[in-house]
This record gives sequence, C-alpha cells and structure tokens, in this order.
Amino acid sequence: MAVAVGLLVTLEAKPGKERDVEEFLQVGRKLVDEEPATVVWFGVKLGPSTYAIIDFFPDDAGRTAHLQGQVAKALGERAGELFSAPPDIKPIDVLASKLP
Repeated sequence: MAVAVGLLVTLEAKPGKERDVEEFLQVGRKLVDEEPATVVWFGVKLGPSTYAIIDFFPDDAGRTAHLQGQVAKALGERAGELFSAPPDIKPIDVLASKLP
C-alpha cells in the first residue's frame, strides 16, 4: 500500500514521566492495529525526555480518521499528566517512500 500523507507528533515528557510516556506509546501501538488506514506507525525516543509519534496514511481521509481515533483520544486525555507542553502535531506530505 502506498503512503501519501502522515503526521509528526513531538512529545516532551514531564520530569520523571519518561517511563510512563514509553508505556503510553507501547499501548498506542496496539490501538492503531484497529485502524486499517494507518499503514505505518512508530513511537520513537528522540532524546532523554523527547519522544515522537510518526505515522503514515494512504490519503487525507485515513489521516483524519486517525486524528479522530483512539490514540488521539488517549493522547488528549493524558497530555496534562504526561507532557510538559501540549503535543506538537504537524501534518506531513510524503515525497518518497520505501515500504516492504
């Protein structure tokens, strides 16, 4: 399946909440299994307390469905508890890709 659009979500953990953020990302990975239009999903660690979610979709409809899905809902519910700033959500366009 080709991907055309994505999201880059950067997250800064509150001090002492790094492990909780990592657990949140592991649970989030399971939630996207139920989203057929979420073709690729990564939860990554960028630094000691900086994390990101990077995901890709075939089209804008898939991206919109994801933004209205369970991971986005959980992110909104737990943001104040886990993160020192609101999640920075940036839509991205895919210019080139290599998928299995």
